[in-house]
Amino acid sequence: MIKILRERFSLYENFELLNQDILKVDLNNLIKTEKETNKIKNVKVVANLPYYITTPIIMKLLEEKLDLESITVMVQKEVADRLITIPGKKDTGAITYTVYYYAKGEDILEVPKNSFIPEPEVTSKVINLKIRKEEPVKVKNKEVMFRIIKCAFMQRRKTLLNSLTNTRVFINKEEGEKILKQIGLDVNIRAEKLKIEDYAKIADKIVS
Repeated sequence: MIKILRERFSLYENFELLNQDILKVDLNNLIKTEKETNKIKNVKVVANLPYYITTPIIMKLLEEKLDLESITVMVQKEVADRLITIPGKKDTGAITYTVYYYAKGEDILEVPKNSFIPEPEVTSKVINLKIRKEEPVKVKNKEVMFRIIKCAFMQRRKTLLNSLTNTRVFINKEEGEKILKQIGLDVNIRAEKLKIEDYAKIADKIVS
C-alpha cells in the first residue's frame, strides 16, 4: 500500500506519507513542526481506524492533549456508541467518561456491512469528536478520577460500592458508604449510572 499510495499521490505537493506506528510516533512534535513549517492553522484527524486498536489510538489522541480541532473516525458500531454516548446513559463504559472529558461526540453516519468487499461481520459507524476548549468538570486530580472510573468498570456487574472496595479505592465499605452518602448517591448504584460530575466528587473526597 505504501508504494501504491506514493505513486497515486506523487503529483500532489500537499501530501506527505508517513509509514510509522501511530501508537509510537510523537504526534505533538509532528503537529508543531507542520504548523510552523507549512503555516497550517487547524489540524484534524480523519481516519479509518484498525478496529482491534481503536481504544489505544483514541486514548492517545485525547490524553496527549494534542493541538487538534477534531477527530473524525470510522470504528465498529458498538464501540462508536460507547465513545459518544453521554455518561450515565445507555452504552456507557469507562472510555465514555474519558472521551466526554476531552471532547464533544457526534454521530455522523452508520456504514452497513455490505458497503465493504469482502463483507465484514460487524456494522461500522463514522463519528466526530470535537475537542473541548474547556473541561466539562473541575476536579482536583483528573488522574485519580480516571483511575476511579477504571476501577468502577472492572467489575461493572457489581455495585459501585463493591467495585471500589474490591479495588482498594475505598479503604472499606464503611468509608465507601460514607463518601457516597455525602455526595448524594445511592449505596447500591452501579458504575454506568454515574455522571462524570459524580466521579469528580468521589475523587475530590479521596484526595482531600
